[in-house]
Amino acid sequence: MYHHSASVVRQAAGSSAGLLDPTAAPTSDAVLFQRCTWCATAMYHRLLCPVCQGSDLRTERSEGTGTVRHSTIVHRNTPAARNVSLVEMAEGFVVRGRVMGPPIGIHSGDRVRLSTAKDPVRGEPVFQLVDEPYRAWT
Repeated sequence: MYHHSASVVRQAAGSSAGLLDPTAAPTSDAVLFQRCTWCATAMYHRLLCPVCQGSDLRTERSEGTGTVRHSTIVHRNTPAARNVSLVEMAEGFVVRGRVMGPPIGIHSGDRVRLSTAKDPVRGEPVFQLVDEPYRAWT
C-alpha cells in the first residue's frame, strides 16, 4: 500500500520528476506549466503526461494570453458573486482562474491576458479581458 507523506514531496521537489520548478521563471507574475519532453503536450500542474504517461516534464513560462472556454458564477463562500473560468492558454493547456469584471459580462470565446499570477485569497491566476465586449442585446 502506497502512503503519500510530506517528506516524500520535499525530497522530490528538487528532482526532475515533473514537479513545477519555481526557479525556472524568476518573475512572480507568470503562470508556470509543464511540457512533456516526449510528445510536447502542455499541461498545468500534473505529475504525468496525460497523453503518453511520461514523467519527463520540463517547466516553462506562459506568455499569459488565452481564451475563456467556460465561465460560471459562484455565490457560495463569498460575500459577493464571483466568476470561475476555465481559460485555454495560447500554449495549449487549460487553467482554472478568475476573470476581472462583472461576472455576467464574461463569456466563452472572450480573449484574456494574465493580470496577476495568483489571487491572494484563493491562489488562482487572475485574468483581465483583452477586448471589451461589444454585445448588443445578448
